[in-house]
Amino acid sequence: MANQGITCRFGFLMVVGVLLYSRILVAELSERERKTVELYAQIYSRFISNPDSEPDNFLFIIDQLNQTISFPTILTDARDLPDVPYKDFSQNTGLDTSLSQQKQKEFMVQLVQEMGENYRPIEIKNEENVVIQKIYYSNSTLLRRIQLLPLIEIIIVGAFVFIGYIGFSYVRRTEESNVWVGMAKEAAHQLGTPLSSLLAWIEILKMNVDEPTLVNETITEMEHDVDRLNIIAHRFSTIGSLPKKKVENLGQIVEKVCAYYARRVPHIGKKIEINRQIDESISAVINAELFEWVIENLLKNGVEAIESQNGSVNVKLFWNAKGKITLTVRDTGKGMTSQVRRQVFLPGYTTKKRGWGLGLSLSKRIVEKYHGGKIYVKSSAVGKGTTFAVELPPVEKG
Repeated sequence: MANQGITCRFGFLMVVGVLLYSRILVAELSERERKTVELYAQIYSRFISNPDSEPDNFLFIIDQLNQTISFPTILTDARDLPDVPYKDFSQNTGLDTSLSQQKQKEFMVQLVQEMGENYRPIEIKNEENVVIQKIYYSNSTLLRRIQLLPLIEIIIVGAFVFIGYIGFSYVRRTEESNVWVGMAKEAAHQLGTPLSSLLAWIEILKMNVDEPTLVNETITEMEHDVDRLNIIAHRFSTIGSLPKKKVENLGQIVEKVCAYYARRVPHIGKKIEINRQIDESISAVINAELFEWVIENLLKNGVEAIESQNGSVNVKLFWNAKGKITLTVRDTGKGMTSQVRRQVFLPGYTTKKRGWGLGLSLSKRIVEKYHGGKIYVKSSAVGKGTTFAVELPPVEKG
């Protein structure tokens, strides 16, 4: 929506600018053409009012002046009838001299009427200040084209704005579709892990029903998975609404999520260490359930980025030099290209065969929209791993 607004405002400003500039240009050219006609009339008036004027000099001046006139002009008598011969007393009218005299007259009379509707004719007066002739004129071809230019440019700009609107609408619909599909798949994925664990615990219970100690341990783990199902359900119900936040011990939350992941990493068949360097004294104003989701997504991405059998994910929680709470998750995985870095937070974008491209997009929404923080790729190089960073504002004292 923001991009559409920017496009519309840009298009509107461009149209207004073109209209203003074109109006100024048309006014200047129109005034210049009128002054040319007035000069023509002054020269003609002086010639006819001076009996000593040399006709050759007059014709020379008129001929030179005619070469500068690029717009239609017609010389008429005081009754608005075109002077004869029409060709000699008109300029740039498109008169077809092959027509009969009557047809030429009809054409010229019609043209005089049209010119008079647009511009007042320039009057030529004698010494007694009596109008003896008139010069009718109309816009030049260049001026008419300039007058049409704003319309053409408005159509072009309108077309670009329309295409931009359609493009942005398509992108928005695609993103919305990706989000809904991704949400459904992410929900299935999130629910799948604890449900699979519960099924496994049920089988263990069946096999060890006569061993009270093992049964109690199994029930405890089942309770953890049931709690996790409740957390997942609550997370998805929170997305789209304004979550409740309060001051939480962020260090303990990060440690809890890291410990949970460390217990489950061995089940994927790799030896990946979850190393922690956490300042457990750090607190922040957060929604604990949603922020745990962010940490899980970053850990999950870090673990899945490691393609070898051995590796590590290093988690660090600290105060940065700007006084902001900073969480970094660095893996020893395959890293990213610059193109992937630019798109990694877009809904639906993924480089995984079974990925849905929603985890990091949701994380960005949770961190930036709900918590007023910032999440970004701090560093990444192909074959050298990736570091994600999350920054949160400190707790306000008061």
